[in-house]
Amino acid sequence: MDFDLKACVPTFPGFPKEGVNFYDITGLFKTPEAFAMTVQKMTRLVAQYQPDRLFAIDSKGFIFAAPVAANLGIGLSLLRKASKLPGHVVRYTYQLEYGTDEMEARSEDFDPSERLVVIDDVLATGGTLAAGVALLRQLGGNVVGAVTSMEIGNLNGRKKLDVPFSAMLYFPE
Repeated sequence: MDFDLKACVPTFPGFPKEGVNFYDITGLFKTPEAFAMTVQKMTRLVAQYQPDRLFAIDSKGFIFAAPVAANLGIGLSLLRKASKLPGHVVRYTYQLEYGTDEMEARSEDFDPSERLVVIDDVLATGGTLAAGVALLRQLGGNVVGAVTSMEIGNLNGRKKLDVPFSAMLYFPE
């Protein structure tokens, strides 16, 4: 079955505040057919980078990364919000529109020779995805690409990325 995945992503104008359009990606995993097609398309996007391991960004990146990693037969590790991972972690602080946030990873979760791809749900302003790439590089990681289910193009998040990037869907049209 083939259908338009964009139709599975409703837009909510004025949410969470006036002047913002919220694109709700939960429709991509609302039905088995939509989720299967999403995973299939994202698997193809990730495969082009020939990764050895995916790093998924907390938390919606986990939804997409787990089945993609399984499809490709590669490892999956997590980039978590601060204080969510046990063991030896390295933390990275990054700038948000109104403040800062922190992300962490475990250094023992990958081998420096591995080709890493960072995966998340949405590329908007680019801050979170760029932070994930920077954190992995701080740990000596070889980040070869980044993939999201959707890109909100008018927010220019791509400009913050210094790795090859692919998105399954692009909004607004």
